[in-house]
Amino acid sequence: MTLHLIKLCVGVENIADLQRSIDRRIASGKGGAHDYIHATRMMPKRAEEILDGGSLYWVIKGSIQVRQRILELRSLSGADGLKRCGIVLEPLLHPVRPVPRRVFQGWRYLLADDAPPDLSGDQAEDVPAELMAQLVSLGLA
Repeated sequence: MTLHLIKLCVGVENIADLQRSIDRRIASGKGGAHDYIHATRMMPKRAEEILDGGSLYWVIKGSIQVRQRILELRSLSGADGLKRCGIVLEPLLHPVRPVPRRVFQGWRYLLADDAPPDLSGDQAEDVPAELMAQLVSLGLA
């Protein structure tokens, strides 16, 4: 059964801002020639389920707004000598139906049944994410 991860996207204002950040990191070659890697402290114990089609869902400004497909989980060593998990992500962002989410530390597992559905191209472009989040919180979307 597919399992996802959810994580706060700190320092990002919106999906377009996240995409610019991804594009800059890939262009700089940081993490490998074509890899986009997000480093985090803990390696998921349920890696097999995550690698069975899982995604990383990003919480931006208080709501889940977008996901990236997880391609690989790598063991990394930081400059401080501590082991970390490198989450290799597809650089393509998939906007999802915004769902409010409270602040938390690190990452959390997200069951496939609890993951918000992707927005179609028209939905993703027609309504700004902040407005969609407000509509969802009011039960209107």
